[in-house]
Amino acid sequence: MPLIQATLNGTKRSASPHLEIPQKRRKHEEAGFKDSSQEEEYSIVDRQFYPPEMTNERCAQYNANEIERPMETLNKAQQTTEHERHSIDVNHAVVHWFKCDLRKYDNKALHLASKLAKSNGAPLICLHIISPQDYKAHMTSPVRVDFVLRTLQVLKEDLAKLNIPLYVETVEKRKTIPDRVFELCERWGARHLYCNIEYEVDELRREALMTRRGLEKGIAVNAVHDTCVVAPGGLSSGSGTQYAVYSPWYRAWVSYIHQHPHQLDLFEPPSSNPSSSLQDFASIFSTPIPPAPRNKSLTEEERTRFSSMWPPGEHEAHSRLSKFLQEKAPKYKETRNFPAANSTAVLSVHFASGTLSARTAVSRARAVNSTAKLDGGNEGIKGWISELAWRDFYKHVLVHWPYVCMNKPFKPEYTDIKWDYDDKLFSKWCQGQTGYPFIDAAMRQLNHMGYMHNRARMTVASFLAKDLLIDWRRGERYFMEHLIDGDFASNNGGWGFSASTGVDPQPYFRIFNPCLQGERFDAEGDYIRKWVPELRGVRGKAIHDPYGRGAEVEAKRGGYPRVCVVHKGMREKALARYKEGLKRDTA
Repeated sequence: MPLIQATLNGTKRSASPHLEIPQKRRKHEEAGFKDSSQEEEYSIVDRQFYPPEMTNERCAQYNANEIERPMETLNKAQQTTEHERHSIDVNHAVVHWFKCDLRKYDNKALHLASKLAKSNGAPLICLHIISPQDYKAHMTSPVRVDFVLRTLQVLKEDLAKLNIPLYVETVEKRKTIPDRVFELCERWGARHLYCNIEYEVDELRREALMTRRGLEKGIAVNAVHDTCVVAPGGLSSGSGTQYAVYSPWYRAWVSYIHQHPHQLDLFEPPSSNPSSSLQDFASIFSTPIPPAPRNKSLTEEERTRFSSMWPPGEHEAHSRLSKFLQEKAPKYKETRNFPAANSTAVLSVHFASGTLSARTAVSRARAVNSTAKLDGGNEGIKGWISELAWRDFYKHVLVHWPYVCMNKPFKPEYTDIKWDYDDKLFSKWCQGQTGYPFIDAAMRQLNHMGYMHNRARMTVASFLAKDLLIDWRRGERYFMEHLIDGDFASNNGGWGFSASTGVDPQPYFRIFNPCLQGERFDAEGDYIRKWVPELRGVRGKAIHDPYGRGAEVEAKRGGYPRVCVVHKGMREKALARYKEGLKRDTA
């Protein structure tokens, strides 16, 4: 009987055939990978694309600089080929490859590509590759794919006004993407390809490979830093090491920008192509944006719902940013933790897809502040800038500790904590049926909107790991497969924080009480009533614990469930599990 894998809703499917080949497993173990059959069973490790979970010893080799990091591989490829790449003539066109940077304004690689094209009298051609296998490997949600496709349509129309064609193609096999990109460059007579760097392991290795392989074909691949305000590797502590704690890292980030103010200089949109491009590339201009791959498609109802909730494109991003800075940012510090207040910017979807750059957001926030100092002036604006910086921080962590992108916690020793894999409890959490109203409201918001308020994200993550004792990586995956703003580094960092396994986390003995979280951040119960209609008739504090505070009749009438676990007992169990796994009493 084959081993089985759990899907997100608790049902199961046949496991990968890799599980039935012990010889391969032994070879992986010898190479620094462990028996991860349980992780494979519950879809934490996807053996279609990746090896088993690595050992703690292999993580230690990364930390001791004994294994080359993917970012170092790319840096080496770019540095050692710089002269040869720059000596290549432009030829008939220059290509910009859009990835997670779907915007014209303040896009470094696009700006550089346009500048090179214009200075050589060549047209600029833009490209985007849809990869069903990348979507699966990276757990990209259908709602995010839909947002990307709608944004590409906006971008295609915007670029067309500048006589710039945008070609979008679906490539079924992810391993064939480099060759297909080179084929297109050769078809268009382009010898220079520009792109902005993505910091996940797969993408760094791919761009390093393409940098060297491109030269064999006479094509210069120019990958540049753009996603972060300060590029990963740009900051180090006094001892020369990478920061693993946010507060000193943030002080260094602020200081670096103050000392290098050009870091906030914004890049102009691309220049127009000559009008002849409309005829020369007529077939590209007339090629439509492909539909979503079958493995990431939405129903008609979902497409309609998400389209109305999440308008695409950089115009919407800039409009939302302006409105936030004018109306909400000054009070951000006092209001940001209350899900019902609608007081946050809700720009994460635009940062994730690249319709808005972090550099633009920080620059615009500084412009409306009372000081040019990023850590001064209005408390709300200062606080929002510090929240934006977390996105940079988690990408810096991803680059220096790449094993967090390989199913390992930032603190490898936390791998030894014993987790439960109860499908029934996991399903209750996924569906918002735990019996804890604040938890259920948050999960239902996620399932309906593809989005969840940050305070709620921290609370439901803590609940899954420390009340249900379920492997936090299952929750991390569920978020990525449902969030419209799913960003690996930020999502992984957030889950590591809440489960106390990540970089600069809350200590493991800090365990959120789900009822008290609701009382503190949704005191009137407005958020709960919006998303848990079964409890709309419940008044007062009973909204946070209807069966324990005299609202049992109303809760039963609405069909709301009793709590699936008792917090007090599970808290004690969680503490024991962490202590046992870590073999110590301190975090």
